[in-house]
Formats: sequence, structure tokens, C-alpha cells
Amino acid sequence: MKKQSIIPLLAMLALFLLVSYQPHPSLVTLQNAFPFLSFSRPVELTYPPDGSNRLFVIEQEGKIRLFENNPSTKNTSVYLDIKHKVSSEGEMGLLGLAFHPNFKQNGYFYVNYTKRKPLETIIARYKASSSEARNVDPATETILLKIAQPYDNHNGGKIAFGPDGMLYISTGDGGAWGDQHNNSQNKASLLGKILRIDVNKTDKGYYGIPADNPFVGNKEGFQEEIFAYGLRNPWRFSFDAKTGKIWTGDVGQNEFEEINIIQKGGNYGWRLKEANRCYNPRKDCESGNSLIAPIHFYPRTDGVSVTGGYVYQGTAQPTLQGKYIFGDFSNGHIWALSFKNNQKTDLQLLTTQGGNVSAFGEDAKGELYILEHANGSIKKISK
Repeated sequence: MKKQSIIPLLAMLALFLLVSYQPHPSLVTLQNAFPFLSFSRPVELTYPPDGSNRLFVIEQEGKIRLFENNPSTKNTSVYLDIKHKVSSEGEMGLLGLAFHPNFKQNGYFYVNYTKRKPLETIIARYKASSSEARNVDPATETILLKIAQPYDNHNGGKIAFGPDGMLYISTGDGGAWGDQHNNSQNKASLLGKILRIDVNKTDKGYYGIPADNPFVGNKEGFQEEIFAYGLRNPWRFSFDAKTGKIWTGDVGQNEFEEINIIQKGGNYGWRLKEANRCYNPRKDCESGNSLIAPIHFYPRTDGVSVTGGYVYQGTAQPTLQGKYIFGDFSNGHIWALSFKNNQKTDLQLLTTQGGNVSAFGEDAKGELYILEHANGSIKKISK
């Protein structure tokens, strides 16, 4: 084909693509929930159970900031600064925060962070001098649990108290590529799991093992902290405020992103499977295994890093009530998943304007917030 004949063909192709491309219409709009505030790499938003109307945001570098839950708020306070303890490059950092159910009485809260030399995930407790305190002394740290990490990615990082009063912890498979050490399926490892501990007991030092954890008293050397396993990188999980069910987004390998409902003792398949396909081995991966399938998964064409959210139980957006809201860090997509009896019934793409969605958060009224990692804003859904 001659050169001069290629140019009109390319022009026609460009015109075809321009005409045929239809951007996804947004069903909702997003607005800045706190227009006077900005944060540095925010990765978590939560609130204490003390009726104070305060919100707390984690900055990945190692700070927790607090502020009044009011759109006109103009200032934040540094509640805790542990930058000197935290390594925050890449997927590392201060990643999780959970307030004790009796925080108002005991001042206890818990964090999940990563450090180097040695490379570890740390689950630690801090103590506020009172529930009204605006800052906390880093010297009040008590380390509950250290988890050795082979690599510096796939750290999970979420912690939260369940309706049962137990502390739940998400851990990734240890990082690198393909779970090279098979940590997720290895019940002697704490990696690639959802863990569950009792912070009011002391049989393991500063915590204990709940009596009904699935591997309590086993003789095979399984870690008794394990609640569920077979996860690759469950970056964010949450509890449905009405049912208590645990939802998590599990970041995929190279084909699919997953949404899972976590059951006690459940095996979610990694590295045997990624979503509905065998990964290692490439066939017959379910032979002799009882694997729980995700309630939803999507291909890499729709996003490459799922951010788990919440089953919305607020009142400001009635059309979303009872739906699981989640997003993707890579492209700003936010979806609403409808379900019944643990089965997906519908999926709506709400917007593509979420930015780098690092986390979702709830306030005391069950209203939902979206954390934008790159520009440090906190958004909310607005019809």
C-alpha cells in the first residue's frame, strides 16, 4: 500500500473511534466532603465509638489526623505521629486504625504499620490520656503482634473490630509475584489471611485467641489467629452494619480483581485460583480443596487494583442503601453491587471520577466517604 493512501485510512479510523466512543455516564456525582481540608496520601477514615462527632484520617507516612465531622471544618490536629517508626514507600506505611469498643473508658486504639530492619508488619496498641485528647504520646505503644514480611508489597493493612468485639486483621501474601512461598494456602503462616484476635485476653502476651477461631487447639501447627485464608492482598475489608457479614476486596494477580464475603475457616483460593481460573497449578486446582468463589470479580480491562468498600447503611443516598459500594484505585471507577443470599443480583457503575480511590470510610451515621490518595481529598456521593 502506498504511503499517501494510509493517511485517509487513519483519518477515517480516528473519526470512527471519535464517533463510536461513548464515555460511561455517571449515575452519581462526587463532591469534596471537607473542602477546606487536604491530607497527605490518605489510606483510612474512621471514627471512635464515643459520640464525639470526630473523624480520624490516616496518612500513609505515619500520622493520624483528627477533625470535626463538619463540611466547614478548616483545621485538623495531629493525633498521633509515628513517622519515625514507619516505612512508607510504595505499599508500605501506616495502614490501619481501629478504636477499642470501650475507647471512651480505656483510651485504647490499635494500628497496623510496616517497618524495615527487619521487614515486619506491626500490630500495636496506643493509649490516649482521655477520649477527648487531641494528641497521643507515641511512647504509649504496646506491640501485640509482629509478622515477618519477605517483601515490601502486599501488606493488607486493614484492622477493625467486629460486632463480636474481636479485632480482625488483613494480611497480604507477602508480596513479589505469584505467592512464591505459597503463604496464602499455608495455614502455618499468618500471611494471605484474615486474622482474628481477642485484645482483652493475655494468653498470647497482649492478646488472646478467641475460643471459636477455626483452628484453635489444632495439632498440625496451624496459626490459631487465622479466621480465613487463601487471599492475595485484602487491602480493605468491612463489616455490614446490619448483618455483621465481612466484605473484602482482594487485589488480583494479573487477570482479575475479587470481591469476597468472608466466612469463618473459609479458603478463598489464592494461589490455587485467581477468581474462576486456575493459577497454580494451571488445571485441576480444586482437586481435594473446598474453595469459596468470590461474589463478584472483574477483568483487568475494568481496573487493576480493587479497593474494598462498605455495604451502605446510611440515609443520605436511599437508592444505594443495602448495596456494596467499592472502587478501583487505578481508574477511579466506583460501583454499587446488589446482592441477595450472598449472590450478586446487579452491578451499577456509579462514576468514573473517583480518582485514586485508596479507601472508603464510614462515619457514626453510616454515611460513606471516599479517600483520594493522589490529591488528598475526601469525597462523598451527591445525587
